[in-house]
Amino acid sequence: MSLQSIQTDFAASVENPDAAGAILLVCEHASNAFPAPWGCLGLTDAQCRAHVAWDPGALDLSRALASRLDAALVHAPVSRLIYDLNRGPDRADAMAARSEVHDIPGNQSLTAQDRLHRAQALYLPFHTALHAEIVRRLALGRATVLVTIHSFTPVYHGQPRAVEFGVIHDADPRLAQEIVTTAQAMTGLSCALNEPYSAADGVTHTLRLQATPYGLANAMLEIRNDLIATPQQAEAMAAQLAPVLQRALIAMAEG
Repeated sequence: MSLQSIQTDFAASVENPDAAGAILLVCEHASNAFPAPWGCLGLTDAQCRAHVAWDPGALDLSRALASRLDAALVHAPVSRLIYDLNRGPDRADAMAARSEVHDIPGNQSLTAQDRLHRAQALYLPFHTALHAEIVRRLALGRATVLVTIHSFTPVYHGQPRAVEFGVIHDADPRLAQEIVTTAQAMTGLSCALNEPYSAADGVTHTLRLQATPYGLANAMLEIRNDLIATPQQAEAMAAQLAPVLQRALIAMAEG
């Protein structure tokens, strides 16, 4: 398989590009696919299905939100263990040799050329496609707000997590703060700002790369994955969060 064919095959998937809503949803960890030429990286089937390989439920939730918000959606086609699209190419954890408690054999001893090949095959096509969608919307004069969707494990390194819904910001906190305030008022979810991660953990790469240069309002949503483990649960979560996002956008505009 040539590099050019890999770049073509593994660019971002764009759904509902002509949706009328202002929100552009992004799901960088949507897939646990391990296609050629990389394969399963030496992982077991159980590991390939586990959170270490992707964000379970995040794509189902993203699609349900896209439907309720009349939003466009951009999502990734391969496992984050091959390349974590929410990490820059200078980051070791873009192709992690170890993730949580799991060693990743296929990411051990990568050369600089190996890393470059993956960045060219996966990172560049994904972010180029997302950037193209943002540019298209802006050139058409359409309001654009970038919201990324992730899920997290209920237990991390043996420690239970009480938070159910986290909202993370990078340099611009406005939308994230409004979402947290609104979620606390409108839902029964345990919601917190910059939990279970924050920009200090290096998790806001997409926001910083794609939204900040254009001054777009943005936020990263983290939902505990046991709450969106089935399509039905994802739909129910979207029914709670879609009005929160709509109200938060109004409040930010009025503020």
